[in-house]
Amino acid sequence: MKFPRRVFGLALAAVTAVGLGLPASAQDQSVIETIKQDGVIRIGLSLFVPWSMRDKNGDLIGYELDVGRQLAEDMGVEVEFVPTAWDGIIPALVSGNFDVIISGMSYTPQRNLTVNFSNPYAFTGLAILANKEMTAGMSLEDMNSPDVTFAARRGATPAVVIAENFPKANLLLFDEDGASTQEVLNGNAHATMASQPTPNREAGRNPEVLTVVEGDLFDPRGEGFVMRKGDPDALNYFNNWIAQQWRTGWLEERHNYWFATEEWADQVAQ
Repeated sequence: MKFPRRVFGLALAAVTAVGLGLPASAQDQSVIETIKQDGVIRIGLSLFVPWSMRDKNGDLIGYELDVGRQLAEDMGVEVEFVPTAWDGIIPALVSGNFDVIISGMSYTPQRNLTVNFSNPYAFTGLAILANKEMTAGMSLEDMNSPDVTFAARRGATPAVVIAENFPKANLLLFDEDGASTQEVLNGNAHATMASQPTPNREAGRNPEVLTVVEGDLFDPRGEGFVMRKGDPDALNYFNNWIAQQWRTGWLEERHNYWFATEEWADQVAQ
């Protein structure tokens, strides 16, 4: 599976839509200079398959790990990944716990009030993963009902999109991404919502119980590196690095590996 070429072209043009203006105030020193001086880039991320996860040996693997390691290599520094709960990852960045978030974070106006986003290094959209038996014969309109329960990870985009599109439905919130799918598998929730390819993969692994609701993707958007405000040098560096990786095809190749294949699946405990 490959994304349309026009989608990848957006990555090179997105600078017209994301953060061209300089922040109102500048830091004393760019985080780029701090990274160079320390010889290490600290990257905050939250674990969810296949963006970032632990293999059978407990080591971190995934798309974000490939991106972070290549970024560090090109900067000539070491890399330190800092796994962080999703609902606290932006405050942790602002507090200086790490230098940048690379964790599949999509742009929202609310987030952009607090942090800056780079140009997109990935694109995604949300799909509904439903319990077949519990939602048999239901339309999307039918799912907007007090009789329907959704599950989602606390603080993540799906929770917001579910609340906006299905305001009458009940919403169960969990701290772990996998818990939402488990609730649907167990019959405790009618459906959840997640970025593709997670819904397709979960439905393929549990075809007797789960199905992906057909229709357009919800909330299609780009995902960027996230950094503290007031640092135009960091924004410039990350944007240029991302643009170069789109031009060479490296980002597309890595994205296709992690999101369009399961060649990596035997590395992860099922």
